[in-house]
Amino acid sequence: MDIFLYAFSVMYSPGPVNFMALNAGLTGKFRRSLGFFIGVGCALLVLFLLFGYTGEAIISQGVLPYISLVGGVYTLYLAYQVYTARTVMPQEGDAAAPSKSLTFWNGFLIQLLNPKGIMVVLPITSVMMPAAHIYASSIALVSGLLGFAGFGAPGIYALLGAVLGRRITRESYFTVFNRLMGVALVMCAYFMFEAFYLHIHPS
Repeated sequence: MDIFLYAFSVMYSPGPVNFMALNAGLTGKFRRSLGFFIGVGCALLVLFLLFGYTGEAIISQGVLPYISLVGGVYTLYLAYQVYTARTVMPQEGDAAAPSKSLTFWNGFLIQLLNPKGIMVVLPITSVMMPAAHIYASSIALVSGLLGFAGFGAPGIYALLGAVLGRRITRESYFTVFNRLMGVALVMCAYFMFEAFYLHIHPS
C-alpha cells in the first residue's frame, strides 16, 4: 500500500508532464492527446521494469544530473511550443482547423527524461519493493499497475483542463493560458538545470 501511496502522491503533483496535459485539456485537445497519456504510462512502465529487475546497475544516482540536463533542454523546447501556440475558436459553420496535438513520443520522451519520474521509480524499486517481498513476476505486475497510474495522472489534469476550457469562449484567454503553461514549463526546466549545476559545482 505504501508503494502506491508514494507513487500517487508524486505522480499526481504538478510537474512538466501534468502541466502539458492540463494545457491540452484547456485548448480542447483532450481526446487527441490520448497517445500522450499512453506514452507517459509506457515510459513509467519501462522505468519500473528496468529498475525493478536491475536495481541501480543501469542508471546510478550519479547519472541523474545529466538526465536532468537533457530533460531540461527537451522541456524548454516543449515550453516554446506551448508558449507560441495559438488557439483559434471555430466560428459557427466553419470547419474545425487542424491543430498540433501532443503525441505518444512527446509523452514517452518527456517522462523518460523527467528526473521527477526517475525519482518516483528509484525508491520504489530499490527500497519499497524488496521490503514488501516483491520479486520475479510480481515486479512486472506491480510495474504494470504503476504504469497505468502514470497514464491516469496526465489524463486527470487534461480532463480538468477540458472542463474549465468549455467555460472559456474568448481566444485571448487561451493565449494567456498557453503562455502561463509555457512559463511553468520553463520553471520546471530551470529546476532540472539547477540539479545539474549543483552536481558539477557542489558547495
